[in-house]
Amino acid sequence: MNTADVAIENALSVVARSRDMRERALERRRELQRRTEVIITRPLYVLKKNEGPKQLSLKLDS
Repeated sequence: MNTADVAIENALSVVARSRDMRERALERRRELQRRTEVIITRPLYVLKKNEGPKQLSLKLDS
């Protein structure tokens, strides 16, 4: 192989590596998005004080 062929092979290798890194980053981003959606869609419970008697009640915060 001459130097032009070697340069082309190196360039193709760099492109393949960067494409692979980009795909892995996108997959990580999708996974984080999915985990975030799972956390957000869970019901959020908060303790709220009743106006009447001095006690705490568990109510769904909507």
